[in-house]
Amino acid sequence: MNKIKDIRNIAIIAHVDHGKTTLVDALLRQSGTFRSNQVVEERVMDSNDIEKERGITILAKNTAIYYGDTKINIIDTPGHADFGGEVERVLKMVSGVVLVVDSFEGPMPQTKFVLKKALELDLPVIVCINKIDRPEARPDGVIDEVLDLFIELGANEEQLDCPFIFASAREGTSSLDMEKQEEDMKPLFETIVDFVPAPAGSEEDPLQLLISTIDYNEFVGRIGIGKVERGTIKLNQEAVIVNKEKEGESKKVRITKIYEFEGLNRVEVKEATVGDIIAVSGVEGIHIGDTICDVSNPEALPFVKISEPTLSMTFSVNDSPLAGQEGKFVTSRQVRDRLYKELQTDVGLRVEDTEKTDAFKVSGRGELHLSVLIENMRREGYEFQVSKPEVLYKDIDGKKCEPIEKAIIDVPEEYVGAVIEKLGQRKGELETMTPSNGGYTRLEFKMPARGLIGYRSEFMTDTRGNGIINTIFEGYEPYKGEIVMRPQGSLISFETGEAVAYGLYGAQDRGTLFITPGTKVYAGMIVGQNAKSEDMEVNVCKKKQLTNVRASGSDDALKLTTPKVLSLEEALEFITDDELVEVTPLSLRIRKSILDKSLRAKARKK
Repeated sequence: MNKIKDIRNIAIIAHVDHGKTTLVDALLRQSGTFRSNQVVEERVMDSNDIEKERGITILAKNTAIYYGDTKINIIDTPGHADFGGEVERVLKMVSGVVLVVDSFEGPMPQTKFVLKKALELDLPVIVCINKIDRPEARPDGVIDEVLDLFIELGANEEQLDCPFIFASAREGTSSLDMEKQEEDMKPLFETIVDFVPAPAGSEEDPLQLLISTIDYNEFVGRIGIGKVERGTIKLNQEAVIVNKEKEGESKKVRITKIYEFEGLNRVEVKEATVGDIIAVSGVEGIHIGDTICDVSNPEALPFVKISEPTLSMTFSVNDSPLAGQEGKFVTSRQVRDRLYKELQTDVGLRVEDTEKTDAFKVSGRGELHLSVLIENMRREGYEFQVSKPEVLYKDIDGKKCEPIEKAIIDVPEEYVGAVIEKLGQRKGELETMTPSNGGYTRLEFKMPARGLIGYRSEFMTDTRGNGIINTIFEGYEPYKGEIVMRPQGSLISFETGEAVAYGLYGAQDRGTLFITPGTKVYAGMIVGQNAKSEDMEVNVCKKKQLTNVRASGSDDALKLTTPKVLSLEEALEFITDDELVEVTPLSLRIRKSILDKSLRAKARKK
């Protein structure tokens, strides 16, 4: 039997949190990938610590399972808009997609984004309505919404005639009938094998392998992952690397290692043919978008243009009075090397040197994209400072243009007014307002990306944690004018030392504190948010003067309010243009860029 006919390459695509990774878990378990007694953690595909903690997928992951004699290569893709670049590239490797949609939420912004990409590439779509066992599931309504979305995105007759599967990834069951579940994933497996075409092409043709993803390993360096588009690739074969963007350039290489995916492992093989998704290592200087070709016939394959970054931040060496006490890597060279190393695997990122030798401009697809990089670096032992995220403007036909996002918000009815008022101040234009399920209202806004910086935590407060906000990049439009950001000022530490209860008790009437007694502080460090609009200096190190009249024991009676401990995202959202977040493996501190009070006043006057 011809090997080509026995492969199916699929990507699992969905909005964040609709259950892609859990679905892959169920497929892995039921295909016999794990031994019956093997202990397997949940969401086994999310391998990175941050992915596990936040329950999100950041990098696309490859795996392969067998169903009968058919090998199914599966790629689990990210659902967040910030990692959309990953999704676009991965779809070039597959012959079909499984679109996962929550049986209650229905299609969401990212569902639309990933489906649009799949339809543009003319890929067959299997719709999997997941979480069918949710008490509030409404599969009938969701089917209509999915079909409406297909029509809105200009799907043809063939694409509209797609199979629907109803599943509970958590329980590991699926069915073609929404009323009753079969006991396993067999209906989904069967649909994949029947509906997704096997790869086309000939093993005899000259080799073409398009690199869609890059992995990095300390021992072997860069690893290129892609699909063999035609021909056969063999161990120790001479080949040529070419790229559609760089016409006329080519580079001779030797293939030293080829891996296929099996379950969660990479297995070394001697050769691979048309349709195989493989990894190759030992190829110097390989990049995403390169095509590895036969020496006799170097033809580059076209590639998805990678979306441009929309936000930038300045990463600089930590120069606070507490610098170098908690981190392992603190010099500008170490920070620079780490940032440039990130470029090897993250194609959506840009890093540029600035006029200052100890500061670097880092641009990415969104706040989440950059905060994940910061979090990874601090966990590896790096210590540095970052500035407020800024949007990247473009000059289009002589006009200053800025990135525009579409924000889709679901909130309980009583909070609609507060959300509309806040986003109106941030230059948001309300496009539609429709009643949603369960007493919620869905609002759709078009607004500048900079208007969303710092809004999420405010949104959570305004909606008492009941609102859901999703955003997606729409394009560039002319500059929308000035936006007044954070109305409150900062509470700034007046001296260097250790915060004490007495000092904090005196400061807490001024606003919201971010620190507890015993926290090390320095002059110019921000210890809280002022209730008023201007910055204010407070002395949190002030001790009570002891006299023979008062007993020092009465200090214990001071009631301190619980401080607000900011997460990394909240700290980035909180700071203004003249403030920085100091990031170390153990602490997050907020500070003024100019620590000295008199120098700050001079800078303000200028």
